[in-house]
Amino acid sequence: MKISLFSFLLVILLFLLVIESVRRGVLETKYSLVWIITCIFLGILSSNEMIINKLADYMDVYYPPSLLFLFGLLFAIMLIFDLTRRVSKLNKELTTLTQEHTILKQKFKKKEID
Repeated sequence: MKISLFSFLLVILLFLLVIESVRRGVLETKYSLVWIITCIFLGILSSNEMIINKLADYMDVYYPPSLLFLFGLLFAIMLIFDLTRRVSKLNKELTTLTQEHTILKQKFKKKEID
């Protein structure tokens, strides 16, 4: 099996998984757009050897299908960075919420005592 065909099949499976996850409500629509665009981009690259060969010639890559995996890896790195950024933001919000809750709890106890 050619690597281009294999990668195209993987992209199709990923695309179907994203669509099914959105349909079931597991994945929000706003997050699925990035996945869908990536699937379309990688699907076009893996199904059209002319584009990938021209890109490989331009980038001096010996084995053109390896560019598909390079783009997939770059996407994964960008996604990991974005998720890390979101987790950091949620962590800060959780800390603020916990501090506000504690302050309100202390004020409530103080009013009960008075």
